Amino acid sequence: MSRRSSFVPDGVPVLSRGRHRNARKGACFMEMASFLAGERWSDHPSCTHPVLATLARCVNDMLDETHRQRLVTMIPEVVGLHPDDRRVPTALVLTAARAALPVAAQERQNVMALAILNAEGILAEQDGRSPGELSKPSRTALATSPAAERWARIHLARVGFNPATMRPSSAAKIVALAVDGIARACVDDPEDRLVQLLRDGIDATAAFVPVAPAPVIVSWAQTGTVHAAVEPTRGAGTLTR
Repeated sequence: MSRRSSFVPDGVPVLSRGRHRNARKGACFMEMASFLAGERWSDHPSCTHPVLATLARCVNDMLDETHRQRLVTMIPEVVGLHPDDRRVPTALVLTAARAALPVAAQERQNVMALAILNAEGILAEQDGRSPGELSKPSRTALATSPAAERWARIHLARVGFNPATMRPSSAAKIVALAVDGIARACVDDPEDRLVQLLRDGIDATAAFVPVAPAPVIVSWAQTGTVHAAVEPTRGAGTLTR
């Protein structure tokens, strides 16, 4: 089953804002994920990485009734999407901050620029790269707000990188600020941007799902020689993208 499957069971409630006691009262994105996962009804299910779950809850709540329904087909994709990789919170911070920086209000831009530079530096260290290297998406986002980038660089020069901000609880707060910044931005398409942000966040998280070898397929050729073929697949309990 593809992680991009659009399958959603019949009778799924229309997505709505906030927390709900049960499905008869309505459902938000993550509550429906808990239902599909077979967990206790909750908007904080264990089946999804907590920072991605925060992103999904915030996007769900910031969308209007029409745009919120566009999220429904993404719900099955977050079920079981909980890779145990310390880089996931950092990657989600980068995804959200890059999306918010070009459109957020000026007072929010400094925070987003700092989040990008800090996350890039920490991720570089985790990957064994030079902390001064920036990815192309980050350079593009920072170029939209040179004043915010300058402020962030001055701040980092004084205090250095802060790995604590990439812990799941702190990363979730940055992601929530980014979603709020996009939702309040003076642009024509904040809802489209938020839907795309959740799409990008799911993809960024899925990139850290471990790859495991498929079972060896053994067949006999006419010569009697055994031929084996092994193709990589996602780890056990995950869906192939």
